[in-house]
Amino acid sequence: MPDPLSPLLLGAGESGATNSALISFGIYLLGVFFIAWLSARVLKGKEFLSEYFLGSRNLGMWAFALTFAATNASGGSFMGFPSLIYTHGWVLALWIGSYMIVPLVTMGLLAKRLNQVARTAGAITVPEVLRERFDSKRLGMLATLLLTFFMFFYLLAQFKAGSHILSTLLANVPLYQSAVAWVAGITTDLPWIGNSEPDYLLSLMVFAVTVILYTAYGGFRAVVWTDVMQGLVMVVGVIVMLFLVLSQVGGLGNATRQLARMTPPEHGQAILRLAKAQDRDVVVRKGTWLRTQTSDGTGIVRTASVAVIPAKSTVSESVAILKITTPEEIEKIQPDVLELEVAVEITELTPYRRGAGQRGVYVSAPGPDPKNETGFLSFGMAMSFFVFWAFGGAGQPSNMVRQMAFNNTATFKRSMVMVVFYYSLIYFPLVLIFCCARVLLPGMEADADRIMPEMATALTAAAGYPWLAGFLIAAPFAAVMSSVDSFLLMVSSGLVRDIYQRNINPNSSEKTLSRLSYAVTALAGIGAVLAVLNPPEYLQNLIVFATGGLAGGFLVPMALALYWPRFNAAGAVAGMLSGCGTHLLLYIAGYMMEGRFTVYQFLGVQPFIWDLLGSALMSVAFTLAGPPSPDRLVEKFFGKRS
Repeated sequence: MPDPLSPLLLGAGESGATNSALISFGIYLLGVFFIAWLSARVLKGKEFLSEYFLGSRNLGMWAFALTFAATNASGGSFMGFPSLIYTHGWVLALWIGSYMIVPLVTMGLLAKRLNQVARTAGAITVPEVLRERFDSKRLGMLATLLLTFFMFFYLLAQFKAGSHILSTLLANVPLYQSAVAWVAGITTDLPWIGNSEPDYLLSLMVFAVTVILYTAYGGFRAVVWTDVMQGLVMVVGVIVMLFLVLSQVGGLGNATRQLARMTPPEHGQAILRLAKAQDRDVVVRKGTWLRTQTSDGTGIVRTASVAVIPAKSTVSESVAILKITTPEEIEKIQPDVLELEVAVEITELTPYRRGAGQRGVYVSAPGPDPKNETGFLSFGMAMSFFVFWAFGGAGQPSNMVRQMAFNNTATFKRSMVMVVFYYSLIYFPLVLIFCCARVLLPGMEADADRIMPEMATALTAAAGYPWLAGFLIAAPFAAVMSSVDSFLLMVSSGLVRDIYQRNINPNSSEKTLSRLSYAVTALAGIGAVLAVLNPPEYLQNLIVFATGGLAGGFLVPMALALYWPRFNAAGAVAGMLSGCGTHLLLYIAGYMMEGRFTVYQFLGVQPFIWDLLGSALMSVAFTLAGPPSPDRLVEKFFGKRS
């Protein structure tokens, strides 16, 4: 019998998953921890830092290809990217178009030469490659600080994605709901923490503990081995979802016709009213469908936040809502059956700035956008994103680390082709799946970043295979974990190897380094958890910010360091600072102009273009203005100076 003092919960809540889905998902997690245990056993008896952070540089084809692919196919690919497809439609195929050639550019540009230089230098981390190439402690420290700063934003995005996945999987589990209520009771009045929704907060804690433990325990080899498993889980999961969604939506042609008739929803605020006051709080869950009477007839809205009607009152505080505008959807969507009658009084509505009331915007460029009057993807942005994904991937230190770890040239060449094929099986099918998702799951703009796990549970429930939901949800979870573990090790290796061992205590023992590595990995994860308690609306915004910042700072200096003997430390420092500085200035300008986390699109192109241009100009200018690299360094890394 329910506690008479507990709040009365109204609304269908989240779709949730069955016990069979939890079992299949649990089997996947057990596999992850088993791999971490095996990795820890391999670690014993080997040089700690080289094995823990680089896997002793002996990755074969399958390990190298799938760890490279899985690290790039992150929570942004499986959570943020689907949310953008769902929100803006078919134009996302153009936005992501160059990702299929990312492996060719990323590996072909730097990989072979970087592997050679890293082996010559005995380097374990990316900052260490630059430090040894120029014999400059200052450059190594700068690279470590910039890498740690931008990598932290990557971590924020992955932690947000992991939390959304778990909260969707566990939504209807009684024990989880009880735990959510307990968390809400103890965190409501806490500063910063209390601003988070309790289900998000609880799921964030569970995800953080899981990924931090296995990363800190197993190290780089655990990351690689789990990436192999997770890479296979991801691609199979996407293919299964594609077959399910096409069968349930009646084919791609039918889905596209329905998509063409849709008009963007309206975001707004409303007050919820009860016909009669209750003796206890009444809580209307986020995601509840409610009918409303409007001047032009009957409408339907979805709550985009939790609404609480206090005891002895009939009126809630203002609650965020999403109002559906497509007539066919209004007729099709059924409101949730509630224990009490709830009336909706809309107080504010904001239409999309691009596409409001227009049919066909989801199947044509530039796509609808709630905040940008030029639409989601202008022609200039489309072209610059084609450059951004291909060359931005080449500038990611997380990719560079893997390029330092393959064992021979044959492995490198075969892996490059394999990853191209792998990405082709991931990204274009995702566009198909989540364009169709608009037809099967309307109203997900209320929390678009949850569309991937919601779609997985909905598809498997409709197909009559609820146990499959756990496996499909494991695909985005695998993407998130494969990125978090890599990014945690990047931050940890930078702080332990490049700052502590190389600058503070060069004679530190293996035991000290191992303990410090475990501690820093855990602390980096805890810091990310605290920072992501109140994240931006779209996690893909964090991914784009971090990707552009790292590529703007590292791509040109690293390329010139590997291929231009005259390039010097001053040029590398200037290139890194100007690339990262340009990136930050454009985001600061965007925040000042829009009042939110966004970037100023100077001349209508992606800021990475300006980051790259600024970095290249300053790198070359400072190099030519100063002396060339010393002969001893040129001979060490390039052979005899000509």
